[in-house]
Amino acid sequence: MPTIVRLDVHAFHAPLATPVRNAFGAIAARPMVLVRLEASDGAHGWGEVFANFPPGGAHHRASLAAKVFAPLVAGARADDPDTLRAMLDRRTQVMAIQCGEPGPFAQVIGAIDQAAWDMSARRAGVPLWKHLGGDSPRVRVYASGLGPDDVAATALSKIAAGYRAFKLKVGFDSARDVANLAALRDALGPAATIMVDANQAWTTGDAPARIAELAPFDLHWVEEPLRADAPMADWRALASSCGVSLAAGENLRGVEAFRDAIDAGILAFVQPDVGKWGGIGGGAEVARYAAARGATMCPHWLAGGVGLAASMHLTAAFGTASSLVEVDANPNPLREDVFPLDLHDGFATLGDAPGLGVEPDLRALARYASTLPGG
Repeated sequence: MPTIVRLDVHAFHAPLATPVRNAFGAIAARPMVLVRLEASDGAHGWGEVFANFPPGGAHHRASLAAKVFAPLVAGARADDPDTLRAMLDRRTQVMAIQCGEPGPFAQVIGAIDQAAWDMSARRAGVPLWKHLGGDSPRVRVYASGLGPDDVAATALSKIAAGYRAFKLKVGFDSARDVANLAALRDALGPAATIMVDANQAWTTGDAPARIAELAPFDLHWVEEPLRADAPMADWRALASSCGVSLAAGENLRGVEAFRDAIDAGILAFVQPDVGKWGGIGGGAEVARYAAARGATMCPHWLAGGVGLAASMHLTAAFGTASSLVEVDANPNPLREDVFPLDLHDGFATLGDAPGLGVEPDLRALARYASTLPGG
């Protein structure tokens, strides 16, 4: 039985000329935190940790992975990702509570789970989507993160790149949101699929009116119109009255939280994030549960190339015909250089390389390498 012999951690930052903005903040540099598992039989796998916020968060997650999780995984079974994830959850629950950081702990575990599944599929010599039981390497994608500036020009450039679905950032002032959405619909025409993402910006008092202003533009979904921790009754009231499908999930942790949201009937589109909670294994549980109850799994991802590859393999294996994979429309060499995409008519096709099909070139990425505080 192979065992894990090491976990390596790599942190990167790519400076941006123009920060990426949403309703609650901005990203001034694109971070990427990667973990690499290696087993006693020579197999290895990669995963990526969510690290977009707060500033400096990448260093914190990287340090957490290197100093807390590397010792925990050493000697663990390397051929059973689900058992590994369960062990890490169990061994770190009290520490996460003690330091008030269930999010960062879950994010590192999600990345380790990705790496364990990547390693499992590499060992089997097949792409992960096939290893997980998928029957097609094609996944439908959408260009995410448009706005708040130059939305029409950005969208048109993404049409030329092969996209057919688009998500606009809203949650700014009302006039700007409406003007941006009008410009986007005018530029793309009636056939394009358009969603909006409020990033938790609205209250239960103003969300119905804000959605009503945007609804005439034929929205596929409205994402996170309320805070993720808003009472379920508020979400249910909005879902039943607004007339537009709602999406959320990137800020949920634990399969029970997803099941509660799905069972409440508040979400037409469910968005687990492989680098925030659950990795591949947790995302698969959510996808199966959603499909059985008529909801659609559309994974959230807005970071580097390894996590994007993991999101696509997850969707190819467990998504439905309605599933879409989020691809950031903003420049990010840590995505583009690690996992370049070739899109055709709104779809990406995964290759036949074993595992995730991604092998980050650490020499090429060295110019973005970020030294961890404390050595």
